[in-house]
Amino acid sequence: GRTAPPGKRMGHAGAIIQGNMGTAESKVKAFNDAGVPVADYPVDIAKLLADT
Repeated sequence: GRTAPPGKRMGHAGAIIQGNMGTAESKVKAFNDAGVPVADYPVDIAKLLADT
């Protein structure tokens, strides 16, 4: 996730990170580039859904 320290494997998500590919930041960027809104925090999800 976003709070995982660099180089630290965090379960299955850590298994798919290779270099800068597969990081939380690269995934958010890919979604944003595709026009998919992404909430920064869980508390933001309801507003994000209401706005779309």
